[in-house]
Amino acid sequence: MRNKRKNKIWVLPVLSLLIAPGLWAEEEEVAELETFVAEEAVEDDIGIIPTGPIESIFGFDKTLLETPRSASVISIETMEQFGITEIDDLIVLAPGSFTQSFLGAAGALDLRGTPGEVYFNGIRRLENPGNYATPIGAADRVDIVRGPASPISGPSRIGGFLNFVPKSARAQTGQYLEEPTGQVGYTGGSWKKSVLTAELGGPGEIGGKEFGYYVYGELEDSDSYYDNTEVKSNLLQATFNMDLGDRSRIAFGGMFHDWKSNQIAGWNRVTQDLIDNGTYITGSPYSLDGDGDGSISHQEYNAANDGAGLNPFFFMGPASVSADDLSRDFALDPATVGTATLKGNQVLVAPDDELLSESTVLYFDYMYDVSDEWSLTNKTYYEEYDNYGTNAYGFSQLGISSVIENQLQMAFKKEYDAFKLNAILSPSYRYTDFERGQDYRNEYFHRRDITGPSTALDRRLLAVRIDDDYTDYLKGDYSVLGFAALVDIDTNAGLSLLVGARYDVIRLDSTQFCEKTVDPRECQSEKDKTDAFSYTVSLSYNTPIGLSPYVTISEQVTVIASQMADIDPGQIADGVAVSSSELTEVGVKGSFLNDQLFFRANYYEQERLNVNTQDVVTNQVSLGEGVEVEVRYLVSDALTLTLAYSEQEVSNLTTLDNGWNYSFFGIDDMPHIDPALHLGGQPGGFIRSAEVNPKAIRAGIPDRILALSAIYEFGNGTQACASVTDVTEVYSGYSQAVELPAYTLVNAGFKFDVGSWSFTLNGKNLTDEKYFRSNFPNLFGGTIVLPELPRSYQVRASYTF
Repeated sequence: MRNKRKNKIWVLPVLSLLIAPGLWAEEEEVAELETFVAEEAVEDDIGIIPTGPIESIFGFDKTLLETPRSASVISIETMEQFGITEIDDLIVLAPGSFTQSFLGAAGALDLRGTPGEVYFNGIRRLENPGNYATPIGAADRVDIVRGPASPISGPSRIGGFLNFVPKSARAQTGQYLEEPTGQVGYTGGSWKKSVLTAELGGPGEIGGKEFGYYVYGELEDSDSYYDNTEVKSNLLQATFNMDLGDRSRIAFGGMFHDWKSNQIAGWNRVTQDLIDNGTYITGSPYSLDGDGDGSISHQEYNAANDGAGLNPFFFMGPASVSADDLSRDFALDPATVGTATLKGNQVLVAPDDELLSESTVLYFDYMYDVSDEWSLTNKTYYEEYDNYGTNAYGFSQLGISSVIENQLQMAFKKEYDAFKLNAILSPSYRYTDFERGQDYRNEYFHRRDITGPSTALDRRLLAVRIDDDYTDYLKGDYSVLGFAALVDIDTNAGLSLLVGARYDVIRLDSTQFCEKTVDPRECQSEKDKTDAFSYTVSLSYNTPIGLSPYVTISEQVTVIASQMADIDPGQIADGVAVSSSELTEVGVKGSFLNDQLFFRANYYEQERLNVNTQDVVTNQVSLGEGVEVEVRYLVSDALTLTLAYSEQEVSNLTTLDNGWNYSFFGIDDMPHIDPALHLGGQPGGFIRSAEVNPKAIRAGIPDRILALSAIYEFGNGTQACASVTDVTEVYSGYSQAVELPAYTLVNAGFKFDVGSWSFTLNGKNLTDEKYFRSNFPNLFGGTIVLPELPRSYQVRASYTF
């Protein structure tokens, strides 16, 4: 039986119980409660309640309560408490952040059902959908902002972003650490998890000038639940802050990250029977390795099927595929065909598959207080990464990309009799340079029987190993010169207006080096210059009873860059490398009981304006709408509760406009054909929306997610925590032929402190729930799926000095 679940009606009473003390009390009662609580204030030791200023959203020193946008703030202490080690785990505390698998590498969050971005201290990083795992352990906190970035930040995606705030020697009050401090920690766990961390920070003085420093290092050498997979990572981060005078200061630092692992495509030969019962179709294809070198070249694949290749296109969809269309080269050897029960760790990874990434970040900020009203901030940011990836089934890439950005912010603030005024004027320049070769032609997931090893029957000769036969080899650059203005007016009557606008001049240049590509083509080199306009308008009202309703309308420009920040010259030639999106968001926030109870709820609708401008990997054209609710409640010194709920629907506008979606056909897409006749190749073509998916709903995105968590302090440095995340069923692919079951994930942890030592034990998926995550659902969803981790544990010990 498929695990069907209906609307969770009990969400509403649970939510009511959490927020009732703040919402249902009369104003006088709230005042009395806050007066009483003030006498015995509850301490927020791990930063659950977001009371401090969050500059990453708009650039102003506004708290989350005062900011008219949906966002979540999660401190490193909270992440350590819950054993959060990857960005995918943030769903426990951040609604709307469920992320599809990018072949197993957790690079960036999906936000509101669309690929998000990653920022470093307020500056947008290079694209990283899955080039390497984002190291959130090196952050002091992460800000998860839903919806586009501030106009000051430049072109950005509509879904939102994760802002990585590095560990710093300056607290938000601007004061340096009083004395050197540090910590050494070690984390071990299931599948030989091994992570060593060390950090040290303190004050100093050079030439009479005070400065602060903080250095963080992380070494990981871990195995994995998945076969043929391990993770090796070296990370070093340093930040420095220095007062140059009474009015000026600098902050600078950097981060180096060397990450080695591989992509994980998961299970192949996906069927509903495989998902429900683990029943896998076994069997090996006939050899195509004509020269006997142990790999199948593009030329050998192209020669198969009488020169027509093994990736035929069927315009009329999977129902039009006939056994007569499939030659012997598509088939499995009948002598090898059978069934087996598959385990979750048996995945489509070969021993020599690799995903290698080196990234470097450098930044330098200069701050100058011109007067009590005017200040200047100049931010300079540089990033570079080098990436190399191989997958035996037929995908490889290599490349190097870099970006340099400079933002100048001129800020003004002044209090008048009836209102407070804050304003920022910001010219900026961003230059991105890229060179990338990718190799995805003749990518066949099904040829390998994953109950056995990868062999010459499925291994493709990869372009990066011969530096030839790429599908694309691109080199180019693009720049964004922009000017932004942002004004925030807070009136004494509680009404606030925030208005921002940005004008950009965008130059694009990209070349396809056809001498390195597998298919004969005309070399293409394109240039273009375009301008773009973005704006945001927000209105909010701080009511006397502590509620703050708001509405935000925004239109945001985005540059359609691919996996390594590269742009295809064809996009430039067609005028579709730059597009805009719209957001409408209506919400309410509240803080009660002396800031012990924080909640927010909002409805949003977001839409890409040009249906022809998309990158299927990083920036798809979508229409999304949904509801998000977040509650954080310090019930007492002993008990903390949180709730995160999201409900969403995301449609692909390009697919809706065309009436079809191109997909690889899976086994259950063609139930009229014996799978053994086609698993040696890959039929594909149009999935007609009217037949299976009239609203063009994006696959792989659950429409409802509820997460509840609790932390209990027993005293004497002992704490326990638990979380429950409930996720509805979802289709694996666009054709909706295979459904992934709903699941409930239960995690728990225990922490105790002894002097300077701290010990944390976390258990994940304690009920050993069987669940899955889709892989590239609109394109590959019917062919591959990622089985998620079974019950596991991790232990962390740290010493603070």
